[in-house]
Amino acid sequence: MYRFWLIFAQTVTVCLGALFAISTLRPDLLPDRLHRAEQFSSAQHLLPVAAMTPDTEGRLTSFRVAVGKATPAVVSVFTSKEIKQQWHPFVDDPMFRLFFGNQFGTQTQRVTGLGSGVIVSDKGYILTNQHVVEAADEIEISLADGRHARAHIVGSDPDTDLAVLKVDLSNLPTITFARSEEAHVGDVVLAIGNPFGVGQTVTSGIVSALGRNHLGISTFENFIQTDAAINPGNSGGALVDSAGDLLGINSAIYTRSGGSQGIGFAIPSSVASKVMKEIIEHGVVTRGWVGIGIEDLTPELAESLKLPKITGALITEVVNGGPADRGNVKPGDILVAVDNELVTDYSTTLSRISTLTPGATTTLKVVRNGKELSLKIVVAKRPRQQFGNEQAG
Repeated sequence: MYRFWLIFAQTVTVCLGALFAISTLRPDLLPDRLHRAEQFSSAQHLLPVAAMTPDTEGRLTSFRVAVGKATPAVVSVFTSKEIKQQWHPFVDDPMFRLFFGNQFGTQTQRVTGLGSGVIVSDKGYILTNQHVVEAADEIEISLADGRHARAHIVGSDPDTDLAVLKVDLSNLPTITFARSEEAHVGDVVLAIGNPFGVGQTVTSGIVSALGRNHLGISTFENFIQTDAAINPGNSGGALVDSAGDLLGINSAIYTRSGGSQGIGFAIPSSVASKVMKEIIEHGVVTRGWVGIGIEDLTPELAESLKLPKITGALITEVVNGGPADRGNVKPGDILVAVDNELVTDYSTTLSRISTLTPGATTTLKVVRNGKELSLKIVVAKRPRQQFGNEQAG
């Protein structure tokens, strides 16, 4: 009996060893169903649960559920505006005007533009970029289901490059907002829009970085960076997660050729949602302002100015007659806290000040000549200016 048991055990051991060797070196010799099961197991470790859409053969390589959920709510935005141009190169030359008068004046030309947008409410509200609809006198949107409609601007916010449009249509598909603050580098994302006007297009990639700023794109920068292909015409379109929920509004690309080079930027949905609500409720976004310009206090800057080694932001400018000026803030002060909330750099300081309520009193804690001062400031309403010609906060 012992002899038969020994033979059986040895046979099973040899068979398992042979199966292991074949599955490792020549998996194609195994039954196809077993091979696909191994693919299924591997795919589970590579793809998010929401993205795993098996086909009829059990392969998990499709994002069609997420695409099917998000694409109906993404629209194409067509704009046009009239511009006046001088149509003769010497029209401003005095001698030319002496001989020919004003017969060579200006001519009117209608210029068209292209972008994308996202339907965020069944009441007809659409999120897009401010630069897509800026100065447009005619706006038309095209839905994925083939419908077209004229749209009007409810309001815009140049500081974040966001705008809200409205159309009068019924049975509108809408998108669900994701929690962009829970996004992580490496998450799968899809970019949806109408690049170059070829029609609605979906590209895929990952979240490449979070919190990108100092790019010179807008005043308030907290971009999601992605390598999903974004091209001209994608602006205002959707960046969605693997569940098809809105993670951001595609806004800009870094490029040397004019096309995608794998570095695109999207405005987080958390920012877009707040701006959208303010615009819908009040027509504009109201932010706090104290009238200072600031610069990151790097170790090199602190050493060159012989400043103490502390964490904060250097105040480089104080607007004459502004709230900070009236509160005795001076250029060269080091801002270390706003209402006891520590600030570490330009971006956090700008964001913190913008959340202050106009008319309320805030406390700026600064360090001047090695001494810490607490200065009371009456917050004003942030002036509505074009980016690139304004103070930090």
